[in-house]
Amino acid sequence: MTASSSISNTDISREARRILRRLCETGAYLLVAPNMDVAAVFKETVPGRPTRIAVVERNFAQAFVLKEWIAGEQVGKLSRYSITPTGRTALKRLIEEDRQQKLEDCPTTSFQEQHKEFGERVVNIYDGSGRKSLRYNFAESPLTLLARKKDKSGATYLSAELLEAGERLREDFEQAQLGPRVAQNWDRFLTVGGAGWQGGAETSGSSGARDRVSVALKALGPGLADVALRVCCFLEGMEKAEKRLGWSARSGKVVLKIALQRLADHYGIAAPEQRKVS
Repeated sequence: MTASSSISNTDISREARRILRRLCETGAYLLVAPNMDVAAVFKETVPGRPTRIAVVERNFAQAFVLKEWIAGEQVGKLSRYSITPTGRTALKRLIEEDRQQKLEDCPTTSFQEQHKEFGERVVNIYDGSGRKSLRYNFAESPLTLLARKKDKSGATYLSAELLEAGERLREDFEQAQLGPRVAQNWDRFLTVGGAGWQGGAETSGSSGARDRVSVALKALGPGLADVALRVCCFLEGMEKAEKRLGWSARSGKVVLKIALQRLADHYGIAAPEQRKVS
């Protein structure tokens, strides 16, 4: 790619935390097409069916190349990029800088102990008493791990459509870059008919993405929206989400699957046998 246009280091760091984190996931890569203003991150969790999990403006992808955070190869007319060791190091530094700015501690969970590469995000405490940082594994998300599990028939627990629905909600959530005051008012979006985002200083990021998240949560309704947010967006492990929501063990994945089916229907990507009967 050619040299990027003038963009601030702050903006580059913000997008790097989002895009490099997704590129750390197993099987993820970034594609850039000629004459396109945006690049897209794909991941092939389901064999033969790549799922788009993030998009970024082309000039940011160019900046990542210049900083040697990603490196690529030509695949036909497309350029395909993967994260480099330099990019992984840069991501860890950016995440640590972000954590230091928030000055918040985070507890350890059983999910986190399984892996070595972690990131952090700030969410509201479930009882409404404040906010805290949660660590998560940016090489494997809880949704990806669940998608690899098999049911009694030997089929994958989550279909490609359900995985795509969860990834689309997460993509919009991350593009919305929700701020602290919004994170403390999730009840507004977990109640059907809530007012939704009012804009202003509460949020940064894409207003279109905020609107899409708001509409998706209203389509889910209370309960289903809560588990979808926790697993798909806050990246909480299934056991932790069940505990937070007061549910019995192993019930969460059943409710999450229902939520993903409704999301897939909302996005218009549900398989024929999963679509709601009107």
